[in-house]
Amino acid sequence: MTIAVGDRLPEAKFKTVTPDGLGDIDTKTLCEGKKVVLFAVPGAFTPTCNAKHLPSFVQHYDAIRAKGVDTIACVAVNDAFVLDAWRKTQEGGDRITMLSDGNGTFTEALGLSFDGSMAALGKRSKRYAMIVDDGIVQFLAVEEAPPMMEVSGADKVLAAL
Repeated sequence: MTIAVGDRLPEAKFKTVTPDGLGDIDTKTLCEGKKVVLFAVPGAFTPTCNAKHLPSFVQHYDAIRAKGVDTIACVAVNDAFVLDAWRKTQEGGDRITMLSDGNGTFTEALGLSFDGSMAALGKRSKRYAMIVDDGIVQFLAVEEAPPMMEVSGADKVLAAL
């Protein structure tokens, strides 16, 4: 079953790179008492993700935050070190919290995974964006296919705020 507006995010733990090394952040810490924009990409460095999706959130960061958003976070079924390297290649990428769902457990719990084996990608996350208020999904936009970015860009999230 796919997560829907009005649902609570499932409990999950993500890996992230901190100044002290590899760290953990869970959905409770990420969302409790906060408004969070959470977007997911099929993969770091992949064409649409790298050229459009992440950059759209970097570009609109200030405008999104001005609407009362505490955190803008990117989820991917990549390891934390790949996400950290990707963040460093994006001007302003350090403003986005990178969350590794390396085993895809969060993505599976949301019902938003797909099998990218035909392109040697394995299990990946569908491209989506959501607005989460205190752990409850307020807005959800999921793309029809991985290369598309028609409903999940930062401009659409900003309009929904």
